[in-house]
Amino acid sequence: MTDPAAPAAARSGGRFIDRGAIFAGWVGIGMAVVVAIGFELILAIQTLVFIWAPIGGILIGAYANVRSERRRPIPRVFLNALYAALVSGLSLALIYGGLRLLFVYADTGYRIAAEGGQLACETGPECTWMRYVEAGYGDELAAEGVTDGGSFGAYIVGDVVRSGGVIILLTVGGAMAAAAGRSLRPVPPGEGQRRVSSAA
Repeated sequence: MTDPAAPAAARSGGRFIDRGAIFAGWVGIGMAVVVAIGFELILAIQTLVFIWAPIGGILIGAYANVRSERRRPIPRVFLNALYAALVSGLSLALIYGGLRLLFVYADTGYRIAAEGGQLACETGPECTWMRYVEAGYGDELAAEGVTDGGSFGAYIVGDVVRSGGVIILLTVGGAMAAAAGRSLRPVPPGEGQRRVSSAA
């Protein structure tokens, strides 16, 4: 029988993930929306998304266990952090990739007159590819097998998938570091016995 004096978050009903970690996952989704929009649309510096990913992982991994009031058992601490990080990282990767693909596949080739005017291209990857070629990246893309709009479309989708994987790994890595830090710290006196006895 569960000790009614134990914290509500610790009484997880046999789940592998605490309620606090599930809540942290929802917070992570909101964080992903703000970060992706802020760094991709407002600041328009995509590199910042990758810099933020491990930092966000540390924050969300720590929050998952603080919200759950979880310190022991250690595997549960890591599971909480992992869940919150996977939800957050996957959300950030999907939004990041979705925005990138939106700009490519919705590219109409429009340019102001000072930049040469409208590109003669079919809406989508072809227009973006032509922009890159005119910017001097044609040889670099050709070395990757990108020589037209169709091959550029396949290339950008592959790049988005790879980038998304990196974002998820960085986020999870940060969360695991937070979980390790929480696990290494001693449990405050009077807290540990109740927490261990109530964790199934």
